Amino acid sequence: MARGADFLGADVAILAGAMSWVSERSLVSAISNAGGFGVIACGAMTPALLDAEIAATRALATKPFGVNLITMHPDLGALIEVCAKHGVGHVVLAGGLPPGGAIEKIKASGAKVICFAPALALAKKLIRSGVDALVIEGMEAGGHIGPVSTSVLAQEMLPTIAATLPVFVAGGIGRGEAIAGYLEMGAAGVQLGTRFVCAHESIAHANFKKAFIRASARDAVASVQIDPRLPVIPVRALKNASTDLFTAKQREVAQALDEGTLAMAEAQLQIEHYWAGALRRAVIDGDVENGSLMAGQSVGMVTREEPVGEIVATLLAEASAALERRAA
Repeated sequence: MARGADFLGADVAILAGAMSWVSERSLVSAISNAGGFGVIACGAMTPALLDAEIAATRALATKPFGVNLITMHPDLGALIEVCAKHGVGHVVLAGGLPPGGAIEKIKASGAKVICFAPALALAKKLIRSGVDALVIEGMEAGGHIGPVSTSVLAQEMLPTIAATLPVFVAGGIGRGEAIAGYLEMGAAGVQLGTRFVCAHESIAHANFKKAFIRASARDAVASVQIDPRLPVIPVRALKNASTDLFTAKQREVAQALDEGTLAMAEAQLQIEHYWAGALRRAVIDGDVENGSLMAGQSVGMVTREEPVGEIVATLLAEASAALERRAA
C-alpha cells in the first residue's frame, strides 16, 4: 500500500470513489484529512461551479485531494484548466477513453492522470497514452458499471500491469479483508465509494442514508437496456420506483427516435440527464422513491452512520489483521 499512498500523497492508499452530489467539499476534505484520498465529483458542473468547489474544499482539507472529470463533458478543456489553476495534483478521468490531447493537457499542468480500465486491452492502450495510474472497477460497483466482476478483472489484469504503474481495485469492497487480498495480488490500493455514503460528513439526505443502511447486497441491481439503438451503460442502484421510471424513459426516447422527432445524440443526452436529475432528487431532496439510489453491492456492509475517521480506521484494522493472520 505504500506505493499507492506515495503516489496519492496520502497516508493510506484508499482512493474515494467520486459520487455525484455526494463527493463534495465536506466528504472529500474529511476523507483526505482522515488519511485517505478524497475526490471531488465534477459530474455535470460548469467550470465556474468546479472552481468554487475546489476552492471551498481546499479551505477545509489539510491534505491533498483530487478531481474526477467526465470525459464526455462538453467543457472538458475548461474544466482541466480550472484544475490546473488550483494546482490540483491528481485528475481522475471517467466515462470512456479520454479525447485527444486531454491526458497531455493535464500532465502539462503537473498533475497525475488516473483513468478507469474495464478491460486489459484498454488498460494497455491507456498506459501507452501516458496515464500515471489506473482504476480497475468491477460490476459490483455503484453507478455506471461494466460487465465483469472485480475479482475476475483483478486476476486477469494485476499480474500483467501492476508492475508498470499503480493500480487501484474498485467495486464491491466493503471490508479490510478484501483490501488485503487485492494488495497481496499486486494492487497499489483500492477505491471505495458506497462505504462512505453514510459517513457523518456526507451531505446525503437522511432518507438516502436510511435506504443504504436498510439495504442488502441483492437490492443493488443493474439497469436494463431495452433498445439496442440506445447503448445505455448499465447503472447499479437500489431498486425503487425510479428503476421502472428509467425503463419508461427509455421507451419514450426510443419512440421519439422512431418518429424522427429526436436525433440520436440528443436521445443519448436525455438518458444521461435523466440519471443526473434522478440522483439529485434522491441525494439532496431525499426522494428515495422517485430518485436514483446509486449504490454498489457492498451496500449490505453499510450498517450505520459513522465518522469518516472511524470508517478508515476500521478498514485498516481489518486489513492489517488479515495480513497478520496470513503471515503467521
